[in-house]
Amino acid sequence: MAGFTLVEMVIVIVITGILAAVVAIFIRAPVQGYFDSVRRAELTDQADLALRRITRDVRLALPNSVRVSTVGNVHYIEFIMTRSGGRYRDVSDGSTGGDFLSFSDAADLSFDVHGPLPAITPGVDFFVVFNLGPGNAPANAYATGDSCANCNRARITGVAGNTVTLANNPFASQAPPLSSPNGRFQVVPGDVRAVTYSCPVAGAAAGNLTRQWNYGFFAGQPTPPAGGNQALLATNANCAVSYAPALGGRHGLLEIRLSLSAGTGADLETVVLQQQIRVDNAP
Repeated sequence: MAGFTLVEMVIVIVITGILAAVVAIFIRAPVQGYFDSVRRAELTDQADLALRRITRDVRLALPNSVRVSTVGNVHYIEFIMTRSGGRYRDVSDGSTGGDFLSFSDAADLSFDVHGPLPAITPGVDFFVVFNLGPGNAPANAYATGDSCANCNRARITGVAGNTVTLANNPFASQAPPLSSPNGRFQVVPGDVRAVTYSCPVAGAAAGNLTRQWNYGFFAGQPTPPAGGNQALLATNANCAVSYAPALGGRHGLLEIRLSLSAGTGADLETVVLQQQIRVDNAP
């Protein structure tokens, strides 16, 4: 009966090992390239999603509310979120009737809205008029407290038809009263309020890119804010941030360069995405 010897079996094993080693040399690079591409694609998707989220939020920011600061090795981007907006009925808009918003009578707590009523959650949301931002009191929505006096923000307590009712009328204590030239107002969601994005500066140790919200209003920018809610957007992140608040008149420009990395040593992968966000600062 035909068979094979031990020597023949050893020779076959050796030849098979040599062939496998040769094949492995040729396929290692394509396989490694595939895994590198997957890792880069995942990092790119994560960075793109984070920048899209920041862009969407900033474009809903209350005019003149964006504040950018760097403390230690962390950039902080803060702004007040808006839910909606509209135009209030004012004595100067040509209306001959209706409930006008008074900027001199502290007892006047209601007014009519022109056109469709914007999205409002009574008892939660805030009403803001003519925000000029920090350093421009009383036209500063960051003034401390939910129902601040001598400021441009008041909590909305009720909505009936096209009539909005406020908890207080802070505008009446302003001297002089600062109304909107176009009768515009914004609605700030009380369950979001101010928002802060934080990210380690470029060149420092990589860390977390986070979003924090619903921690209140502070005259000075909190770095970082205390309390509220927090969500993690990305890990192993670094950012370069710059903000020009009055580029071309009433428009600002927020520029963010986000770097995300994964792996170590020879397997380290880094992607860098840059985003420019137009900020509407017309109050």
